[in-house]
Amino acid sequence: MPVANNNKTRQNTNARRFLAVFSQLCLACVLTLASLSSLHAQSSDGLNWVSTWSASPSSLPPGLLPPEDIKDAFSNQTLRLIAHTSIGGDVVRIRISNTHGNKRLVIGAASIALQAQGSEIVPATLTKLTFGGQDSITISRGALVFSDPVAFTAPALSNLSVSLYLPEPSGTVTTHLAAAQTNYVSSAGDFSDSHDFGGAQEIPVWNYLTAIDVGRRDDITAIVTLGDSITDGVGSTANTNNRWPNLLARRLLNDLNEPDFAVVNAGLSGNRVLQENSPRFGENLQMRFERDVLALSGVSHIVLLEGINDIGMARMFAGEDVSPEEIIAGYRQIITRAHARGIKIIGATLTPFEDAGYYSEDGEEKRVAVNAWIRGSGEFDGVIDFEIPVRDPSNTNHMIPSFTADNLHPNDAGYKAMAEAIDLNLFR
Repeated sequence: MPVANNNKTRQNTNARRFLAVFSQLCLACVLTLASLSSLHAQSSDGLNWVSTWSASPSSLPPGLLPPEDIKDAFSNQTLRLIAHTSIGGDVVRIRISNTHGNKRLVIGAASIALQAQGSEIVPATLTKLTFGGQDSITISRGALVFSDPVAFTAPALSNLSVSLYLPEPSGTVTTHLAAAQTNYVSSAGDFSDSHDFGGAQEIPVWNYLTAIDVGRRDDITAIVTLGDSITDGVGSTANTNNRWPNLLARRLLNDLNEPDFAVVNAGLSGNRVLQENSPRFGENLQMRFERDVLALSGVSHIVLLEGINDIGMARMFAGEDVSPEEIIAGYRQIITRAHARGIKIIGATLTPFEDAGYYSEDGEEKRVAVNAWIRGSGEFDGVIDFEIPVRDPSNTNHMIPSFTADNLHPNDAGYKAMAEAIDLNLFR
């Protein structure tokens, strides 16, 4: 009997060793296949695609819009949309979104050029864009399309002009409202291949264009700045690109001791971590995160600055009060989803808002509690303390008066102070 037991013990030991070795081999095979699959996906066209600019849709789906907002905004007209790059590249593609459309959207023609001034372009840079080799494309309701890659020199920190001809009634428009950028819509006709945009009407929004990617031969990646109106740049001077993400992009590109990054803006005025109530503020952060952040190209880092509207808007909409713990739970979900994609996420403290329209003492207590968690939890991969450079030393609940016009949104000087307070080593 003892001999039999010893044999059985040896057999069990050998079986366990075999299973352990087999499991390691299987894991190695899986990791190898995953690595090869990833490598193939990144190098199939020989380019590293990175988003250099983006604008998240702040409109809402037709089901959440008042009936009067569901209408055809454009017909037989051309949009000319101005976008400021972060990094540059010699191959580009654009993304056009019908995310919030109530019907199919027809793009009759599209082009890209360097902006000269206003609606005028630099003629020698005018380049036609195609879609699957065709000049036009029809975009399904709720869908997004990429243009074909095209040789085009897009310098870093430059203004590109993207023209979209809409030959048929457009339906409900997918829009980014707080652009801080003048864009243009033509009178009747296709002006996508025209230097002259005569009779153009100025519009303060971006319509349909949601990202511009550049193809590169290096391993550069993108930082996505994710937030509300303070990231969107409300309060900055229009057409100057003085939002704090723009200023961060300039710092990174001008600092020879730091690696280059694209800096992509996923800010939405009025946006909240947990809820939405207005057609102007887009879907809540939990809902839009996949579309507005994870779907961008080459993302390696996220800076998250959002939550002040969750606190302040509780006073404006009945039944929408949230606790600091609920906001933190929302952060944790975003952190988990970022880490699942191998993306580092940096938390930014909420800036002071005393004397803003929706300020309350209860809201200030919540802001302080949320900031304490951001600073001390260790759950983010790093922290940017935006509160410190903009708060009034004589009243820390208040923004420095010279930094703001409404006690909520920084101005150019306030955004500059925020951008300069960022430790660039966070992105190494």
